[in-house]
Amino acid sequence: MIIPKSREEIELMRESALVVSKTLGMLAPEIKPGVTTLQLDKMAEEFIREQGAVPGFLGLYDFPNSLCVSPNAQVVHGIPNDTPLKEGDIISIDCGAIKNGYYGDHAYTFEVGEVAPEVKKLLEVTKESLYVGIREFKAGNRVGDVGYAIQKFTEDHGYGVVRELVGHGIGRTMHEDPEMPNYGRRGRGKKFVEGMVVAIEPMINLGTKRIKQLPDGWTILTADNKPSAHFEHDVALVDGKPELLSTFKYIYESLKINLKEEDEFRAKVYD
Repeated sequence: MIIPKSREEIELMRESALVVSKTLGMLAPEIKPGVTTLQLDKMAEEFIREQGAVPGFLGLYDFPNSLCVSPNAQVVHGIPNDTPLKEGDIISIDCGAIKNGYYGDHAYTFEVGEVAPEVKKLLEVTKESLYVGIREFKAGNRVGDVGYAIQKFTEDHGYGVVRELVGHGIGRTMHEDPEMPNYGRRGRGKKFVEGMVVAIEPMINLGTKRIKQLPDGWTILTADNKPSAHFEHDVALVDGKPELLSTFKYIYESLKINLKEEDEFRAKVYD
């Protein structure tokens, strides 16, 4: 069952999402060769708590950490460890926070130093596919419209679209209806309604769409061990149009990147 949110609830959810946004921005300059993902996890937990929130992933379904950190061929749900990052890696950092009783949840795939051109292109296309999908999250459309847009855009570049893992509704619980696949058919699936909030998150592989799971019960990898990229935003349907609750602004400020890709989906300027 889809649970629409009031304007007041959406503003509370924006606060939760911005805790995550600021956490990713804080981490961005720390992601470099020699740093371990456990170090990043500790920094994130401390920062989230300093914002008056609690980590949304820690203990969720018995997950042991505050961040999902997934380098290179790991798609999602990687567990932080003591292995140092190295030059040329990429790493998806997926973060959640609970504030005011609502979840925020979004992700960004970072470059560690200089990465191979084909990997950089994968990241660019995957991030653009996120916005391609968000544009279809509007009044009159359905779940399949978002999935179809992401699938077509990324498959036209020759990439594999993960099927087993999907985006989702979000609110007082991390995972609400509807599921938001990154593939689909136009005009199919649940209809979007005013006030709904979803996490849209393309998970796109350089090679095959197929995946495998490590014995830890969490970590998902590509079946061919080629790199995977993952980007995620929290989006509300407001006045029939998509409005971002999360932002990559803090990441871009930390990395001195000037991009305006979010402007069409923003109703507010963030401090």
